[in-house]
Amino acid sequence: MGFIKEFKEFATKGNVMDLAVGIIIGSAFGKIISSLVADIIMPPIGLIVGGVKFTDLKLTLKAAGEDSTGKVSEAVTLNVGNFIQAAFDFLIIAAAIFLIVKVINKLKRKKAEEPPAPKGPTVEVQLLTEIRDLLQKK
Repeated sequence: MGFIKEFKEFATKGNVMDLAVGIIIGSAFGKIISSLVADIIMPPIGLIVGGVKFTDLKLTLKAAGEDSTGKVSEAVTLNVGNFIQAAFDFLIIAAAIFLIVKVINKLKRKKAEEPPAPKGPTVEVQLLTEIRDLLQKK
C-alpha cells in the first residue's frame, strides 16, 4: 500500500503536472513546426533546387520485383528525403525553443536588476521620526 500512496503523491505534485502540460504543448508545437517545414519551407527550397520534393528523395537498395512464384516484393529504400525533412524540423524547433528561453532569461535578468521595493520606512525616516517625537515631547 505504501507504493501506491507514494506514487499518488508523486503524480499529483505540481512539477509532474507542469511537465505533463509542457509535453502536450510541445507535441502540438512539434506538429505545427512539422507542417511549417513540410508545407511552407520545403516546397520553395525544392523549387529552387529544380523541382525536387524532398520527401520523394530515396536511395533504392533493392528494386521492387516479382519472384518465380508470382509473389511481389516491395522495394527496399533509404528514405533520405524524410531524414532531411526531420532534420529541418529539428533545427527550426531548436531555434524556436532557443529564442523562447532567451526571452525568458532576459525577462528574469531584468526583474533581478530591479531593486526590491522597501517593505517599510527607511532607516533615515525612522531616525527622523524618532527625532521629531523627542522634540515634540520637550
